[in-house]
Amino acid sequence: MNNPVVIGLTGGIGSGKSTVARMFGDLGVHWVDADIVAREVVEPGTPALAEIVGRFGDTILQDDGALDRAALRTIVFRDDSEREWLEGLLHPTIRDELARQLQPEDYHLPYVLLVSPLLLETDQHTLIRKAIVVDVPEETQIERTMARDSNDREQVERIIAAQIPRKHRMERADFVIHNDRPLDQVQAEVERLHQQLLDLTRS
Repeated sequence: MNNPVVIGLTGGIGSGKSTVARMFGDLGVHWVDADIVAREVVEPGTPALAEIVGRFGDTILQDDGALDRAALRTIVFRDDSEREWLEGLLHPTIRDELARQLQPEDYHLPYVLLVSPLLLETDQHTLIRKAIVVDVPEETQIERTMARDSNDREQVERIIAAQIPRKHRMERADFVIHNDRPLDQVQAEVERLHQQLLDLTRS
């Protein structure tokens, strides 16, 4: 199918976006994860990585030449001007690559998913027709992220503060998936929403 409708899937850090995206994927939906694309555009040898090293030095590289994302995150979440510089460099590059990957060949469903934590904070939202928000309470976000990434509470709270407030995210949602429940209940909600989106995007 040419030019499938792009549906956005977003949520704060630790909300479980990737888990929900995989559930859609199991139903045959093509999805592109902006976090993965963000890593691809700074792989060794890319122009973006060269610019980042030029600004912050070799200390943000691992021994194998790959970007040390934790070291870079520590720098940019302590200094808003450095975070704005990094976003100005990466967001246009990421958006172009997302647009390319959201047009899969030999695809037969009428919609695809763009999965992105910064969907509503960046111009990525201009790529989508509707937005799904995966929502959990903020304390759940903090606990999950601390357990997953070995970040301390203060750093996780800084990351959450840099994202769009939960209230504003919910106000911009066309659909909400509550992900602080047993997975079988979340799965059932995903299946219902999938049918709804099929009907919506075929019409």
